[in-house]
Amino acid sequence: MKLKKLLKVTIYLILIGTAIILLSNYYVKSKTEKLIYGNQKDLPKSNIAIIFGAGINGNKPGKYLQDRLDAGIRLYKNNKVDKILLSGDNGNDEHDELTIMKLYCYKHGVDTTKIYMDYAGFDSYSTMYRAKNIFKVDTAILVSQKYHLNRAVYLGNKLGVKSYGFPADQGIYKGYKYVTFREYPAVTKAIIDVGRNRKPRFLGKVVNINGLSNYTKE
Repeated sequence: MKLKKLLKVTIYLILIGTAIILLSNYYVKSKTEKLIYGNQKDLPKSNIAIIFGAGINGNKPGKYLQDRLDAGIRLYKNNKVDKILLSGDNGNDEHDELTIMKLYCYKHGVDTTKIYMDYAGFDSYSTMYRAKNIFKVDTAILVSQKYHLNRAVYLGNKLGVKSYGFPADQGIYKGYKYVTFREYPAVTKAIIDVGRNRKPRFLGKVVNINGLSNYTKE
């Protein structure tokens, strides 16, 4: 009898959890979908593009990251943005996204005085929180794959950065179904993080994007 009751409770909890995840995703998508522009011509001009870190392959960007970087560089070269903020994880020498990202932008024609570095963008919430509070960003174009942009734009707008999304999708991605599925609970977590005003693990000194770039040659 106890086992049957426990099973019922477990099923109810799973159903409630699933409903919360689906409703939160519907809510975020309804609030952000119109702010994501697949056509670069329709995209509002902004002072800065924020490019989110992703996987690296040795000393090169992985496909997810390379496509994000290429999309951000296109925006820069087509004068849709004046500057680029690179946000990722360089917590250790084996996973130094930022060095790979900044060198890729430099080698593909982005002026280093227009590149800003967020070394503590450990997740999307931290990236957008730091964009507002450390880099003093008011408006930005967020560059990532489409599966991620609804959450990113939602976080940006909730944290005080007027945000537009620009999809970087090019071709087929390994594990795309998995990251898309994983995004559902991540959206729910984003709503919770906003609700409790979560502070990122690291903040640090202000690097105003209207001032000197913190790009270094090292």
